[in-house]
Amino acid sequence: MPDLLTERSARVAAARKLTRRSGRDDARAFLAEGRQAVSEALAEAERDPAAVRELFVTEAAATAHRDLLAGTSVPVWLVTEHAAATLSETVTPQGLVAVCPLRDVPAGSLVERPPRLAVAFAELNDPGNAGTVLRTADACGAGAVVFGAGSADPYNGKVVRSSAGSLFHVDVVRSAALAELVPAVQAAGVTVLAADGGGEVALDEAADEGLLAAPVLWLFGNEARGLDAGLAALADARVRIPMRGRAESLNLSVAASICLYATQLAQ
Repeated sequence: MPDLLTERSARVAAARKLTRRSGRDDARAFLAEGRQAVSEALAEAERDPAAVRELFVTEAAATAHRDLLAGTSVPVWLVTEHAAATLSETVTPQGLVAVCPLRDVPAGSLVERPPRLAVAFAELNDPGNAGTVLRTADACGAGAVVFGAGSADPYNGKVVRSSAGSLFHVDVVRSAALAELVPAVQAAGVTVLAADGGGEVALDEAADEGLLAAPVLWLFGNEARGLDAGLAALADARVRIPMRGRAESLNLSVAASICLYATQLAQ
């Protein structure tokens, strides 16, 4: 049995820097923690060996996830429980962490090859919301998720966990200038819809009018402030979700789920 790596080992120390955005940017890598994320990462590595650089695993996790680790060609390093905890941003670390290269693609790829469904975040701050919407977008068949400038980092640990592996299924665009991207994708034939509680078109009307037919890019704004008025004005339509009850508004991730599911049905 090889010696376990501790939190002081150079390899663990290098990986620990990836818990900060500056460290991720410098190394062009991020951490994926837990069975679901690591499983999706390893599945991606079967298609592209460069998709996972290395794995850090505690003895307990190596035993619990023996089936997942069996036969992988990715370097696996056994680490102490404390070392694993320093790589985790959770209260109860799972002892299973993958180091993966950043996966973002240029914003221009959406113009060159527009997906039938895409999502763009405009100054969306909450990592949990971002990861949840990314997961929903994946479930609804979206091909890309755009994190506009000022939005949460898609490689933040909470985003990665909340996406439940979906980060490995869709194209990710990072720190995009949405005011430039929106006109460019419109010129490429994409309908851009702004989710707005005060929108002039109801979601069911948008479906009836054919606005949800592919290709579509949905814009979702800040949790508290919504979409910037200038950015919303660039959209082909501002769309609201009809509500019969007395609720003043919906949580952003819930509203996004409704919009994306309705679009999936229309396409």
